[in-house]
Amino acid sequence: MTASTSPPASRLALYLDLIRWSRPAGWLLLLWPTLSALWLAAAGFPGWHLLAVFTLGTVLMRSAGCCVNDVADRDFDRHVQRTAQRPVTAGRVSVREALALGAGLALAAFALVLTTNGPTIAWSFAALAIAIAYPYAKRYVSMPQAVLGVAFSFGIPMAWAAVQGAVPWLAWALLLGNLFWVLAYDTEYAMVDRDDDLKIGIQTSAITLGRHDVSGVMGFYALYLLSWGALGLHAGLGAPFAIGLAAAAVQVAWHWTLIRGRSREGCFKAFRLNHWVGFAVFAGIAIDLARRA
Repeated sequence: MTASTSPPASRLALYLDLIRWSRPAGWLLLLWPTLSALWLAAAGFPGWHLLAVFTLGTVLMRSAGCCVNDVADRDFDRHVQRTAQRPVTAGRVSVREALALGAGLALAAFALVLTTNGPTIAWSFAALAIAIAYPYAKRYVSMPQAVLGVAFSFGIPMAWAAVQGAVPWLAWALLLGNLFWVLAYDTEYAMVDRDDDLKIGIQTSAITLGRHDVSGVMGFYALYLLSWGALGLHAGLGAPFAIGLAAAAVQVAWHWTLIRGRSREGCFKAFRLNHWVGFAVFAGIAIDLARRA
């Protein structure tokens, strides 16, 4: 039975595989810094409406991004052990189907944004442009993870725009700090595929850093924690936030033990569990602000 004549249940399973539905780590990496920004912008709980908009919007946009990424990388993915059986690469979902699904998911996310305000709607176009540009960055940029860092951090200024109608310098500074976290965990991800990427000529941070990859990852983590720590103190956060940062730092130290041998399994495990680092920071912020309410 061909892809075009597969039963609806089979098509649904393929679409869910395409958007990584069974692997929520990807959208959790986007969600925690976005929620952290929402809480900081609102000085506490931002309300159910904005919480729903940004949570659902994060899931939808990450899913749409998977569709675009798999179409853009389909000729590369077939040469990579980990990605060779992705639905588009393996021919089980057509390029047209994947793009149509991605467009539908992006439109659904945009419908959510339309329930906010003008500044948030305006910034959503910039966020979409960066998300579309990322899959092609690895063809031209030696560290495309930096482009991903901007894309994965753009929920921060959008959260501020939704709450306050403006984006202050603090939001941009948090975006820059969060970019270093993305560089850390996506370099771990790139370390998994380094041998395959070298063969097919893709540029990644793991290849660019070479033998300094592990120290580079740890340096990125340090810049993330130090910058968010300093900005949190500037925002008046106290002990609960510091405890959250400490919990994140303990996880970072554990990740070093996972990646120092550069094994595929260890590097992928470190990447896959990175969302707990973001959760620890968010929990510290939320608890800190809740005690003042």
